Amino acid sequence: MSQEPSPLEYVQGVVERVTYHATETGYSVLRMRVPGEPELVTLVGAFATVEAGLTLRCRGQWQTHPKHGPQFAVTSSQELKPATALGIERYLGSGLVKGIGPKTAAKIVAHFGVDTLDVIEQTPARLLEVRSLGTKRVARITAAWAAQKIIKEIMLFLQSHGLTPTLSAKIYKVYGQEAIEVVTANPYRLAADIYGIGFVTADTIARNVGIAPDSDFRLRAGATYLLQQAAEDGHCYLPEDALVAEMVTALALPTCPIPATRVRPLVQQMIADGELIEEEGSDRCYTPPFYHAEVALAQRLRSFLTTPLSADTERVQRWIAGYTAKQAVALSPQQQKAVELAARERVLILTGGPGTGKTFTTRTIVALWQAMGKRLALAAPTGRAAQRLAELTGQAAQTVHRLLAFDPGKMAFRYDQDNPLAIDALVVDESSMLDLFLRMRWSKRCPRRPRSCSWGISTSCPVWDRAMSCATPSLRRRFPRLVSRRSFGRRRPVRLCSTPTASIRASRHN
Repeated sequence: MSQEPSPLEYVQGVVERVTYHATETGYSVLRMRVPGEPELVTLVGAFATVEAGLTLRCRGQWQTHPKHGPQFAVTSSQELKPATALGIERYLGSGLVKGIGPKTAAKIVAHFGVDTLDVIEQTPARLLEVRSLGTKRVARITAAWAAQKIIKEIMLFLQSHGLTPTLSAKIYKVYGQEAIEVVTANPYRLAADIYGIGFVTADTIARNVGIAPDSDFRLRAGATYLLQQAAEDGHCYLPEDALVAEMVTALALPTCPIPATRVRPLVQQMIADGELIEEEGSDRCYTPPFYHAEVALAQRLRSFLTTPLSADTERVQRWIAGYTAKQAVALSPQQQKAVELAARERVLILTGGPGTGKTFTTRTIVALWQAMGKRLALAAPTGRAAQRLAELTGQAAQTVHRLLAFDPGKMAFRYDQDNPLAIDALVVDESSMLDLFLRMRWSKRCPRRPRSCSWGISTSCPVWDRAMSCATPSLRRRFPRLVSRRSFGRRRPVRLCSTPTASIRASRHN
């Protein structure tokens, strides 16, 4: 039986120590002195800025961390002015206000007492009454105080429109003092500029600040959002008619229908402005990242296909005969052709349903490449698929991300065009699971002009073209693709045929 969450509570006190603060997200771990509590209380949550000495009133829930014990998880917070002279001194001396350190704070509070904060906010020129404070320093203090006040106003504004402290902190980090202006003028910018904020959240904010449901801002952002949603379903683009129909349906509100006559001219304007790309000679609408990734992948493939490898076919055939004799297995004519193609082609696609002979064909290709002295790498999208590939080939295999040395801290791969993989041949299993961007990335990590670089691609997707989506009409080329249709050990019609592909690209949209 699931445990019901504890009701929201309030905690108020003075921050004694900032144990951790993440600049990007605002996530913080604080130690607070709470009246009535014998020990410091641990607070966790998002704060745009936080320093020791702040007096906070926090709303949230108590929770128990398995290692660190009781913690108060903050969902919202309000900064309060310190009520005592000692509290004011600690607040000013915390470093929150530039130009005031602990010694200066003590002098200011000694002079103005509990009225110190009112003096700084309302009549800052009176700070010149404090000895050792000159005009320039007072000006710095006044400016720093004004900046802190703006931050508080921004955070209060954002949270009043339903944004969490974490997202509010991200928005402030990106837009700074312009955050309120940006959110009020065009909140849909948030979806494009800030990770973690999507169209739905931006749309909610837009309604709160009075943006019209049929505004250009909303319809433009909606078009991009619907293409992104289509990408989640595996489509790199949508035909213009389909995109217009989706916008009419998805963006309409009960009180505000969106007619196609309003949407279609806007889509055309987005294309003219470069926000969308419509492929020349077709009605396919892309977001720029998908279009450019497709083109980059197609160009990379063409660079491999235009320089075929040289191979001694008779020698390869003799090797195949010897290998299959040792394995006591006979290859079908099309399996034989697939292995021969792997010896002389830079790109080979092997595709077919389960039980159609892809496994033994791939194992034979790997053995051939080893016999040819190729530096070989085997990879798959998932750890389980990589383990299966290693078992069927008898060679080490790893995930594509591990092969390319993905660094989650930098959100980048260590291997790139200037630092390619030191390999001659690559086998990628279950490649239909790779999205367009990952395919494009690992295509660029292979050597530019290798002496012998063959790509073996084994996939359970019956139609590789539909998953590839990787060329514009001007880049179409024929390349070897073996479609495995013969079933080994299963009750189904058997046939294995070679299908040279007329175009690298096929539609991702049905």
